[in-house]
Amino acid sequence: GSRGLGDVYKRQTLDTQSLRPLFTEWARIMEANKSVLTELDSVVGDGDLGLTMSDGFAAAARYAQQSEERDLGRFFYMAGKAMASAVPSTMGTLMASGLMQAGKAFKGRETLGLTEAGVLFQAWYDGVQQRGKAQPGEKTFLDGMAPVLAALLAGEEPLTAARNALLQAQQGVQQTTTMVAKHGRAAIHGERSRTFVDPGAMVAQLLIQGYFNFVQAICPSDGR
Repeated sequence: GSRGLGDVYKRQTLDTQSLRPLFTEWARIMEANKSVLTELDSVVGDGDLGLTMSDGFAAAARYAQQSEERDLGRFFYMAGKAMASAVPSTMGTLMASGLMQAGKAFKGRETLGLTEAGVLFQAWYDGVQQRGKAQPGEKTFLDGMAPVLAALLAGEEPLTAARNALLQAQQGVQQTTTMVAKHGRAAIHGERSRTFVDPGAMVAQLLIQGYFNFVQAICPSDGR
């Protein structure tokens, strides 16, 4: 019930059970934006990103719903593994690597605070970067996620931080229209790739949109 959600806010701590709705929301948002991702990806890639992300996050959400795991580290790690086996494509592997890295960050822990969202997404970012070897400014997922990290680590209360993070992600996605792609099929376009929105950065924006929706559902409104 809603009383339970109020309690979560007071403690501002989440366990694997209370993180289930976040995974459900990620799956919902990737499904809802399947055609957006497919369109963006068909300009610069092979047009399968919508399918990859909706299937991948659906697999992670199925794991999250069914898992009785209490250890957050294992929970994130296994959700990543579920995604990796569902969608063994480049972006599927990168997103799974992000989740698995989050698993390493929370190893041995049973709760995380809403104020630790920065730690979660930093680990996700690191996992993707280590696996994909990209740098910020090369028109990838990292360019949607990098501006988010500062917003989440700024120490605002969780709902404000999540709202700022979403704005930063949206700006990060827009920034990618000034960058030349260096990775994947988009790189073939060279200078012509500059004006396109990067589909990977859009995935980062959707992740943060899902996180914002999740926080909004469990935090009382701050009157805005």
